[in-house]
Amino acid sequence: MTAERWVEVARIVGVGVVVGLYRFDVVPLPVLLAGVAVGLYPLAKIGLLDLIRERKIGTEVFVTIATLIAMLGREYIAGAVLMVIILIAEFIAALNTDRARASIKALIGSVPQTALVRRDGADVMLPLADVRVADIVIVRAGEKIPVDGIVRAGEASVNQAPITGESIPQEKGAGATVFAGTVVELGALDIETQKVGGDTMFARIVALVETAEDSQAPVQKLADRVAAWLIPVVLVFLLGVWYFTRDLRMVITLLIFTSPAELGLATPLVMIAAIARAARAGILVKGGIYLEQLAKVRILAFDKTGTLTMGRPAVVRIERFGDTSENELLRFAAAAERRSSHPLAKAVVERATAANVDVPEPSTFEVIRGRGIRAVVDGHVILAGNAAYLTESGIALASRDGTDDLTVVYIAADQRAIGVLHLADPVRPDAKAALARLKASGIHRIVMLTGDNAATARRVGAELGVDEIMADLLPDAKVDAIKRLQAGGHLVAMIGDGINDAPALAQADVGIAMGVAGTQAAIEAADVALMTDDISKIADAREIARRAYRTIQQNLYVGVGVVHVLGIVAALLRFIGPVQAAMIHLGPDVLVFLNSVRLIRMRLKSEGASGVSMP
Repeated sequence: MTAERWVEVARIVGVGVVVGLYRFDVVPLPVLLAGVAVGLYPLAKIGLLDLIRERKIGTEVFVTIATLIAMLGREYIAGAVLMVIILIAEFIAALNTDRARASIKALIGSVPQTALVRRDGADVMLPLADVRVADIVIVRAGEKIPVDGIVRAGEASVNQAPITGESIPQEKGAGATVFAGTVVELGALDIETQKVGGDTMFARIVALVETAEDSQAPVQKLADRVAAWLIPVVLVFLLGVWYFTRDLRMVITLLIFTSPAELGLATPLVMIAAIARAARAGILVKGGIYLEQLAKVRILAFDKTGTLTMGRPAVVRIERFGDTSENELLRFAAAAERRSSHPLAKAVVERATAANVDVPEPSTFEVIRGRGIRAVVDGHVILAGNAAYLTESGIALASRDGTDDLTVVYIAADQRAIGVLHLADPVRPDAKAALARLKASGIHRIVMLTGDNAATARRVGAELGVDEIMADLLPDAKVDAIKRLQAGGHLVAMIGDGINDAPALAQADVGIAMGVAGTQAAIEAADVALMTDDISKIADAREIARRAYRTIQQNLYVGVGVVHVLGIVAALLRFIGPVQAAMIHLGPDVLVFLNSVRLIRMRLKSEGASGVSMP
């Protein structure tokens, strides 16, 4: 409750008291009219400002007109009670919106306003405004991190859910990046400050959520257009009712039910709640327009490398020759490769480490450019490289059919081939399930766009069940591919791993960038940004979008349409009067609000809840 809200409470109570005193003949009519003027002033002011600045006629204008007509028609009590009830309704709506925004911020999280900073050899608690870049901030278990920065000392488990939506705490050590608003659950960290205050990732997320409503969705613009042409229709209708009935009470009642104000409430709150819910899951949506388009998308175009796949090579198959064991093969291969900086070498060492194989240090190491590596491991001469290298070294290899699209590294020990490591960029573990979930949500086609060769693209596409594959594409060719897909009349979403796919992301109706935590440029380039590389977040984003779109439809058709139509019919049949109409008028406002804020608490299928499907 702000000071402004308390003033509104005082005005409502004051006017209500005057109306009650007049009803029991305690005060004369001029006092009542003065009280009505005091109560009507804020409504008339807001209505006129909306009319002048935005050319919008809302509840305030309608209520002002209805109250004035009631006063002129000497329906003093009805007009005054109507105004008081509408003041109460407006106050409740404003208070609920304030609370909704507050709960949105609470769901996203918060940042401490003080930080423990190491200055001149001592640890001092400072206001966040006094923390500078390069300061060392100390954060202990159970505390929130107040800045974006790099860990310089310590180890800890950090809950990053407020930023990335990850449900499992991440282990952080020296050199790791951490974000403001995340929580140290176990351990302690010394963090070198890189960003503070409004420059942090948390601040950017909150700013996106708060301003996202400025980007109106098409359905929201439609509601505004409907309200614009509905006004003259309503006025003609009311004049007709007055002409045939001469019933002033009926006209006042109809004025209340024909107000198009709820059309303006039906969409914005849904968009705010849905965008906040997405942010809580580590999904940043730039505005309502993209949320609605994502709900209507029927074709998804995926980049391959780094999006559907991990973006780095890994050993996917091991082939042994003779009596060499798998552990022995990995031990020799990893020992020979451990000094190399080549991505394939790193993949071999990672596979050996994952298999708990002891990897010794080679006594000698030599890189043969374009061929491979020669090393001495435990007195054995190890060769690791392509087939040409081993053949040139006099080592016989079994013939191969050449159809394998995987990268192969031959391993030989003491002039004898002992095995082959097959490497590839593996698909993401959750990719197949995520694509199936997207198909179940109404996606008609999933297309893979890649600059990689056709053989590799076909292998990945077959593994994931992709509908169409376009390989050997340069960046401009990806843009042309998006245009061809759009030419069929469907909305197309493009999913890529950030800046590299920027042209195609910009061409698509919805551009979705993956894994952009901490990357300002990638966030700005995309319409939707996923803070992690979790591809299931795409299905989560679409689930939120579809739920939001259905909620808007419910608000418009049920919360506004049905209630108002029934109210108009009841008024025409003289079942209700102005006071009852004003009380019933609370219904759509409350219904729209409650239906909208449910989105903030919605559970996603990926969280184990039963999902809600759209018709």
